[in-house]
Amino acid sequence: MEEIEVMVADASHEKYVDTILETMASSAKDRGTGIAKRSHEYVTTKMKEGKAVIALCNGKFVGFSYIETWGNKTYVTTSGLIVNPAFRGRGVAKRIKNVTFTLARVRWPKAKIFSLTSGSAVMKMNTQLGYLPVVFGDLTDDESFWRGCEGCINHDILQRTERKFCICTGMMYNPADHPNETLPIQLSEKTLERLKKLGN
Repeated sequence: MEEIEVMVADASHEKYVDTILETMASSAKDRGTGIAKRSHEYVTTKMKEGKAVIALCNGKFVGFSYIETWGNKTYVTTSGLIVNPAFRGRGVAKRIKNVTFTLARVRWPKAKIFSLTSGSAVMKMNTQLGYLPVVFGDLTDDESFWRGCEGCINHDILQRTERKFCICTGMMYNPADHPNETLPIQLSEKTLERLKKLGN
């Protein structure tokens, strides 16, 4: 079986961005669920900033996810997790999730990590990492985060409920509750050096 590499993305991976966005849109359509739409420029910036994770197999796109900070870096989200349908069922999503989680913990060790998802597989992965379900009021009040929901087909529900709940479930990892945590993976020395240069 061909080896799948999961790594922190950089500028050299921009050539995959359109494929990533098409895969995200197709998956959301197939599931009949909403997704916050992202532009080519947005995803490319995440790659350049060391805030994205990509999976490849012999140069072919396999999977992707990215992270973002909110509320003056007191909160972090891991978002946009997608796996190419041709590579599903091989544990790729969990590997990507472990890298994005580790990346967030290394770069912003005091930040709370949260996730909004309607997918049971993501909820299961979050739970294994120590996330707990929370009400939306416990999430960031950063308006720029919530504006990201405006492209979702379920946004009217969020509006009608005055941002109290929606189709998605809110989950959060609070580092204060895990004083002796062991990160799921170790980032390479090369990656750590790059992140150090990028700063926070």
